Amino acid sequence: MPRVFIDLTHVGRHVTGIERVAIEQFEKVRFDGAELAMIRARGVVSMIFKQQILLPLLALLYPRAQFAFPGFPPSPFFALIPGRTILYVHDTFLLTRQSDLSMKARLYMAPQFAIAVRRLKRFFVNSEKTAGELAEHVRPEAHILLYRPAVKNHFGLDPSERFQRSAKPAPLKIVSMGTVEPRKNYSAALAILDEIRMRFDSSAELHIIGRAGWGNEGAAIADHPGVTLHGYLTAADAKATLEAADIYLCTSHDEGLGLPLLEAQFSGLPVVAPDQPVFREVLGASGTYIRTDNPAEAANAITTLLRTPGWRQACAAASTRNVERWNDVADRDLCSVRTIFAEHLSRDVANSAVESQA
Repeated sequence: MPRVFIDLTHVGRHVTGIERVAIEQFEKVRFDGAELAMIRARGVVSMIFKQQILLPLLALLYPRAQFAFPGFPPSPFFALIPGRTILYVHDTFLLTRQSDLSMKARLYMAPQFAIAVRRLKRFFVNSEKTAGELAEHVRPEAHILLYRPAVKNHFGLDPSERFQRSAKPAPLKIVSMGTVEPRKNYSAALAILDEIRMRFDSSAELHIIGRAGWGNEGAAIADHPGVTLHGYLTAADAKATLEAADIYLCTSHDEGLGLPLLEAQFSGLPVVAPDQPVFREVLGASGTYIRTDNPAEAANAITTLLRTPGWRQACAAASTRNVERWNDVADRDLCSVRTIFAEHLSRDVANSAVESQA
């Protein structure tokens, strides 16, 4: 049976979006006709050793094995065996948004990603938006396959209590979720909060769930009136914060997908997001779309939503329908990936048999 090594060395103690995708779409998924071997690491030194030394060594020891990389880009060694390597691409920011990257990402991840994109032949991607952007950088014969993640109720959210609340929240509680770093554009969220506090509810609150990333974003955010910076929360604490909120607000400059938006919809929250193709792909008709460079206009869109009769019930129903829609799409992607993956492995086995008889 063909062996497939899965690089999970990036999956650590704090499991966020990229880590959950790797676990749910590779570790917990059955691929017929393949023996899967998960490679994990403990700590940064172990991760680098296994990415740069162990995985290439395994490729030499098992010349018929395949290698899948659902998180970090692979060692440059794998550019020498592009037919045996699969890279899952979450976004192209390592190439296109280097000003938003930490020093670690610029020095370690970006060069390896650039080599992989130029040399590899097979890619899985998380959205149509990522597929389109990746196509501009890969070789003409490369195969890009949509493998959008199914979204699960990771936090155990329950929207039922939401229907009992007043249509006029006091105070209005807004929640955002994501690593505190420049790309998330939390400065826009603060400006929108200020407009809402000035025009609609002077006691409105913004709650941010997410670990501290690179940059100095956290200090400025923590001191801002009306803002609570929660840091990384356990699933139970994140559930409590999401269920207490009235609005979910995303102000990211860009995303490859935006999985937290879908996860938040299990709580029945209305989701407000930038008017960009990736968010329309994810949210469909369930989203409220804003211009993050115009906080007054964004605040007006949010307050208009809050003044709509029956907004809680309508938004909860729309969120539920959207999660169902997305998961139907993800299920179709999984079927396609399983079929193509099995065909590729079968072809490799057949080729190996022919080579051994020659």
